[in-house]
Amino acid sequence: MVASVIIKERQGSTAHSQALEASGLHPLLARLYAARGVQSASQTDYRWNQLIHPQQLSQNQKAAQLIADAIEQNKRLLIVADYDCDGATACAVAICGLKAMGATVDFMVPNRFETGYGLSREVIDLILARYDELPDMIITVDNGIASVDGVNYAQAQGIDVIVTDHHLPGDELPAALAIVNPNQADCHFPSKNLAGVGVMYYLLMALRAELKQRGHFDATNQPRLDSLADLVALGTVADVVKLDANNRILVSQGLERMRRGLMRPGIRALFEVSGTSYHQASASDLGFRIGPRINAAGRLADMSIGIRCLITEDEAEAMQLAQALDKINQERRHIEQEMNEQALESLAQEEEQNATPLASIAVYKEDWHQGVVGIVASRLKEKFWRPVIAFAPADNGELRGSGRSIPEIHLRDALDLVSKRHPEMILKFGGHAMAAGLSIRQEDFEAFKLALHEAIITMSGKSSFASVIETDGPLATEHASSRVATLLDQQVWGAGFPPPCFNDVFIVRSQRLLKDKHLKLRLEKDQVLYDAIWFNHTEPLPEMARVVYELKANEWNGQVNVQLLIQHAEAYAAVQ
Repeated sequence: MVASVIIKERQGSTAHSQALEASGLHPLLARLYAARGVQSASQTDYRWNQLIHPQQLSQNQKAAQLIADAIEQNKRLLIVADYDCDGATACAVAICGLKAMGATVDFMVPNRFETGYGLSREVIDLILARYDELPDMIITVDNGIASVDGVNYAQAQGIDVIVTDHHLPGDELPAALAIVNPNQADCHFPSKNLAGVGVMYYLLMALRAELKQRGHFDATNQPRLDSLADLVALGTVADVVKLDANNRILVSQGLERMRRGLMRPGIRALFEVSGTSYHQASASDLGFRIGPRINAAGRLADMSIGIRCLITEDEAEAMQLAQALDKINQERRHIEQEMNEQALESLAQEEEQNATPLASIAVYKEDWHQGVVGIVASRLKEKFWRPVIAFAPADNGELRGSGRSIPEIHLRDALDLVSKRHPEMILKFGGHAMAAGLSIRQEDFEAFKLALHEAIITMSGKSSFASVIETDGPLATEHASSRVATLLDQQVWGAGFPPPCFNDVFIVRSQRLLKDKHLKLRLEKDQVLYDAIWFNHTEPLPEMARVVYELKANEWNGQVNVQLLIQHAEAYAAVQ
């Protein structure tokens, strides 16, 4: 059932690579950038003045004027955020930025298990119950583009709404005073890949310019929005949006501030509790160390813990909240491990019973946690390379599923096809190509499993898929150094701009297990020996192996050496 693997080498323009090298870039970086579509040195210029101008974002100026009016009239603003890291950082950027501009502002984040996603009627009812003096204006961050009913309901209560979002709009837009979203049909903003936090940051830039024009401050006393760059970088990386040139500026600026120790107390505390040095902060640190600790609060508890950690100015409070987030994340990892093991056991039993595996995977256990099924789906998708939906029970006798897909299958379209063929089966669904969510009745689980398989067969004509690993080809021996590894690690890599991954044939000189679950190796190429490690892999390699790996600088006892971080390996003779 485990997917087959195809190794494919990225191809870049030699002319672009030569031009980049001529501009002063390291030869290896020039080749890597060209293979990722970079055509000129200007696309690697990450200074603030290279950002796309805020006026190009549709309705950004209109929203800024409305908020400026509200600030001048001392109106009460309320941020309604999403419950993931992008939503939390967008909320923190909004709170910190608006307060710096004189606004009276508070925040609320929905509970994913009680009120669902976005600005729903249930969220408005919570607002009505919480506040003696209702907010005059709601500003959504990282949500709202689909909240047609919620916006209407808010306005019926006398509350204005401004929507800031980056998700794809549906057929009907909410009747908000302004909608700031680069993915609106009438928005010609060149980058469609802003995260929710990026959209909010752009609104703050327009708001500052508007207030400056009105005489609230001048160039000498205006709020420093670059002080929020750490939050913008964290949310952008954690939301796994495509790191186009504009997003790379936002992430690069945030990382630079972190490396200089210029960051929010909460982010500094999160680096500390995760055992990560901010002096060499990288995008992968944000994506795999810091972001998950914020996300864990929304998955298992209350995302307001994460938001409070990000907005506090008090170092002691920041550390207390970061430790709480770290504890929640440890619990999340424990739950995830148990669920993943149970899923693998269940799939192994299915494989024994069924000679032909299905084109998709659907798994469910009655004691699984709703907040973790998405991670389990993602892990299974990577292992088996087919669309996966993991379900957990809801309070109302329904099952709520979270799905992850592969590039060949548009998951939302697959669910739409199931819904058309079986109109009563899916109670509700939504999402996009690579991720989706849905609800079904518990008694329909087995029927849904087969229906999803049949839909994918119809869409693709295939029942199995090969995982494609893209590499940057061989790595020249002179570039396999800790200095080059450090240089690579300092660059901005991520979604749509993947970290360098090389592909070479090695002689396996030695190998042993660390902690019974990691394979530690000594590999030889061109008479040079390299340390290598393959995390969470226990099967030994043959004497000659084709290895796909990342180049890393490994510091131990004050010495920095190069280490190969293995992503995939296979017998060399088998591919001749």
